[in-house]
Amino acid sequence: MSTVLITGAATGIGRLTAIALARAGHTVHATMRDPDGRNAARAEDLRAQTAGHDLHVLELDVQSQESADAAVRTVLDRSGALDAVVHNAAHLLVGYTEAFTPEDIAHLFDVNVLGAQRVNRAVLPHMRARRTGTLLYIGSTTTVVVPPFLGPYVASKSAFDALAQVTAYEAHHFGIETVIVMPGPFTQGTEHFPNAGRAGDDAVTGQYAGLDGLVARNEAATEGLFDPEDDADPAAVAEEVARILALPAGRKPARSVVDFSRAGVEHVNDVMREAQREFVTRLGFGDLLTVHQE
Repeated sequence: MSTVLITGAATGIGRLTAIALARAGHTVHATMRDPDGRNAARAEDLRAQTAGHDLHVLELDVQSQESADAAVRTVLDRSGALDAVVHNAAHLLVGYTEAFTPEDIAHLFDVNVLGAQRVNRAVLPHMRARRTGTLLYIGSTTTVVVPPFLGPYVASKSAFDALAQVTAYEAHHFGIETVIVMPGPFTQGTEHFPNAGRAGDDAVTGQYAGLDGLVARNEAATEGLFDPEDDADPAAVAEEVARILALPAGRKPARSVVDFSRAGVEHVNDVMREAQREFVTRLGFGDLLTVHQE
């Protein structure tokens, strides 16, 4: 079994993944901001849900390199090695794109994109030295389907996805695998939408009042995409992460889609993957496409 660090484990998919991995026998370091303060109840819930399993709750604020470095040092001191990182920490903004100030969007990118970069900078020296490891990113099907009223979020997840892909080329040389798990929309089981931020410019937001009805029925419209017989539960994402991390080295998929809306993202991924493979090979960098194993 692996030693795994998960970011954003206080709620939603991060919390469910921490529980699933711990119950599967992994050593889990579930990280969140302020686990002894504002997230104390959530930290205690995680411990209760995984009683008898090897789960530890750690402080990690992805907006701080110092915090990321400290969390990774704690993991290494406690477990001796770190086999996998699940990049899950993210925030959601909902609203009209023009109404988001540059500061609103910069803050979102700091969490959703630079947060993963900070954690990678903390963990990659260890993985490179061992010449093994897995970087697993919780991406989003929104990067393909681009739904309305989520402009800054879609942009940030697209940047997150691109950063993961380009980092993978370089990490492959050191035996480090990359997986991007792409959840579709979920209207229940997470705090993503209830805790979503809004645009900072109320005056501009007011200019789009004619679209407010569409925004108001967004959740119902999303639920209408699901087959009534399906259980659109985000626990399915946690189960897929657990399945992937149990696969042998070199056998993990580059991408996996968990989408109850059936948006056809898998087909787009296949076409994109083939185009990338052909282009990178023509550049003469085909060796970067596969993980080097010793």
